[in-house]
Amino acid sequence: MRSISTHVLDITRGKPAEGVPVKLEKKHVDGGYSTVNGGHTDPDGRMKELVPEGKLTAGTYRITFDTGAYFAGLSVEAFYPEASIVFEIKDEAAHYHVPLLLSPFGYSTYRGS
Repeated sequence: MRSISTHVLDITRGKPAEGVPVKLEKKHVDGGYSTVNGGHTDPDGRMKELVPEGKLTAGTYRITFDTGAYFAGLSVEAFYPEASIVFEIKDEAAHYHVPLLLSPFGYSTYRGS
């Protein structure tokens, strides 16, 4: 599978974070970014295919999660209005899973499988 996926877990509630707005961008040589795809996490907190099969290319990417909108929808005060994760893809034949562990006052990420 040659693609990028994500999974957002709300660790405060102990549940997947459904409905989080997500945007994937690719960096250009000049330093700017262009949007590749976007959407919202599903009821399981996932976006399974941010880049369609076979369309993945090497480069630097950025996933931005609109955490402010997510927490506002829950009527929860939060410190970070968004979380952006920048990562590099070198192997176009690989699958890249970029999870986000989220709470109103912190977040973390790692390279998933």
